[in-house]
Amino acid sequence: MIVIMAKAKNIYICNQCAAQFHKWQGQCSDCGEWNTLVEETLTSTNDANSRFSGYLAANDNRVCRLQDIKIVEQVRTSSGLQELDRVLGGGIVNGSVILLGGDPGVGKSTILLQSLCQISHSKPVLYITGEESTQQVSLRAQRLGIANENLSLLTETNVEKIIATVSKEQPVIMVVDSIQTIFTEYVTAAPGSVSQVRESAAQLVRFAKQSGTALFLVGHVTKEGVLAGPRVLEHMVDTVLYFEGDRNSRFRIIRAVKNRFGAVNELGVFAMSEQGLQQVKNPSAIFLARQEKPTPGSIVMVTWEGTRPMLVEVQALVDQSPLANPRRITVGLEQNRLSMLLAVLHRHGGISTYDQDIFVNVVGGLRITETASDLPVLLAIVSSLRNKPLQQQLAVFGEIGLGGEIRPVQNGELRLQEAAHHGFKRVIMPQANTAKKSFSGIEIVAIDTVAAALEEMFSV
Repeated sequence: MIVIMAKAKNIYICNQCAAQFHKWQGQCSDCGEWNTLVEETLTSTNDANSRFSGYLAANDNRVCRLQDIKIVEQVRTSSGLQELDRVLGGGIVNGSVILLGGDPGVGKSTILLQSLCQISHSKPVLYITGEESTQQVSLRAQRLGIANENLSLLTETNVEKIIATVSKEQPVIMVVDSIQTIFTEYVTAAPGSVSQVRESAAQLVRFAKQSGTALFLVGHVTKEGVLAGPRVLEHMVDTVLYFEGDRNSRFRIIRAVKNRFGAVNELGVFAMSEQGLQQVKNPSAIFLARQEKPTPGSIVMVTWEGTRPMLVEVQALVDQSPLANPRRITVGLEQNRLSMLLAVLHRHGGISTYDQDIFVNVVGGLRITETASDLPVLLAIVSSLRNKPLQQQLAVFGEIGLGGEIRPVQNGELRLQEAAHHGFKRVIMPQANTAKKSFSGIEIVAIDTVAAALEEMFSV
């Protein structure tokens, strides 16, 4: 029998969105980015079929009814770090694939090295590095004081050799640092290209699911702050974690944006020290380092991150603008939502800011996405505009609608408990979130409109 091999074919792939084109062009018509098309050679069909045949045979499942499926509790392994376990949903699930991304130097390798050293006391683990030598990893562990004789290291970038070694060692958890350095022999493109990242990750994910080995993939990020490589990489894994933090700040935040085994938008807070990343079990305390005297434009809001409330300081600065189009700048908040709040303030509060520059900042580098920040941001802006400081022991939360109404938010009672726990004496909140039980030592001010909030705070 004569076997006809598929002819090698060159195509152009966008390294931003993985779109494929038959010829080069300056702009990707799918994502609109310029100069992102790179030439790569397609893998033959026979090679692809041979690689997938074993996997398909091992997963020859039959159709079954949902009611007939027996629920098996997911076995979780503690990472050794309580804050990391919180973000993961309670621990590391066997056979799960976790993608951890972040800026260079933010602490991705450090926290995984710390976690593996903790786990290695009771279970076999393997740290695979493609960017550093084993000597460099050992020196970092020694510098951080986390050296452990049970931690296994491997320097390798070939995915086939990695899988062969892991099959022999049989670790419970393994780390691949980073996925952009790994390559497979079945793809001719350079390591880090779209095809190599996609194919290498696919092989590692298949192995993790078949063997039950938990897998951490470290990923680079682009200058826009998103994970580098094809977007399909985030769809292939079970959990996507973003490591956030300013190099000039000692605090680091891990945020879950996708998690098949836990809650999304969960938050873990760490502090960088000479001994590595230390857990911050009371994040509200670090985000409330306020001045002793009240300052105009400063207010504390009670936000909700994942499964817990958090107290965060919001600052606003309003100043006369010399520009025809005044500036609207936010750090840690959505800029479009600020424009909406200013329109509501003008329409339903009678306060115009069309000739003012407005700057809003969330202290501590935290990024707030929930709508409960609407009311505190609005009050902070008016406080700065009127140069009238608000009281120190005041906490605020509430969503603002386009009609000027104060809408309720989730978990209002738990937010009140967090404010009371940190010694706040007064809380302004939506009327619909009024607590069913009273809190001793705290005054609750329930309001239903923006006008009522401004009257309560500024007597306007």
